[in-house]
Amino acid sequence: MSEVIPVQAFGGPTALFEYGGLRLLTDPTFDEPGSYTSPSGTTLTKLAPPAAGPDSLGRIDVVLLSHDQHADNLDDSGRALLADVPLTLTTVSGADRLGGTARGLAPWESVQVGAVTITGVPARHGPAGCEPITGEVTGFVLTGDGLPSVYVSGDNAALELVEQVAERFGPIDTALLFAGAVRTPLFDGALLTLDSEQAAEAARILGARRIVLVHFNSWAHFTEGRDALVKAFTAAGLIDRVQLD
Repeated sequence: MSEVIPVQAFGGPTALFEYGGLRLLTDPTFDEPGSYTSPSGTTLTKLAPPAAGPDSLGRIDVVLLSHDQHADNLDDSGRALLADVPLTLTTVSGADRLGGTARGLAPWESVQVGAVTITGVPARHGPAGCEPITGEVTGFVLTGDGLPSVYVSGDNAALELVEQVAERFGPIDTALLFAGAVRTPLFDGALLTLDSEQAAEAARILGARRIVLVHFNSWAHFTEGRDALVKAFTAAGLIDRVQLD
């Protein structure tokens, strides 16, 4: 497929794209800079405002929410926005917490929304065994008759799970990869998301024809930004496929 899916990034993990007649938003975060305490109890510091506010979005049909536990993936403005969205797809436990129009997808479970099939795919927010601390996380794959495939990684640090996605759905036309090499005091500073080199490797595993990088700016615990991503994707010979804005 050669069709280009328009993607608008707002900073952090938040991006808006159009697909199969739907307008979809990933992990809505529109709060201003400051320190925010997540429902999990972790305090995270936002360094930069969003590129635009929620009032600029227009119609949103579906929110693809990787998880609700952390303020850098769902903040106060994002939670308010969910009340006006017809469908929020997220983890099973997250849907229970959010209520409203939220629906949980277990790994490999699919839902049909118009002409689009949205499948929840595995993600792991840290090293093996992290789930009791960092909680449940999901990614998504979007497919449809005559449509290019789209993968949204969510906060995933496990390349072996990317390999599972590639086995079922690869090659992927557009991959939205959450990068940033997130590190906190948890797990002795182990990666909680992909670092730049791992993001490039994920793109290679997926056979991604186009790569949109998000979740690498705006927050203090993102330890690798644009320069590291450019270096890694250039070294991998993939920079010509990358959107960083």
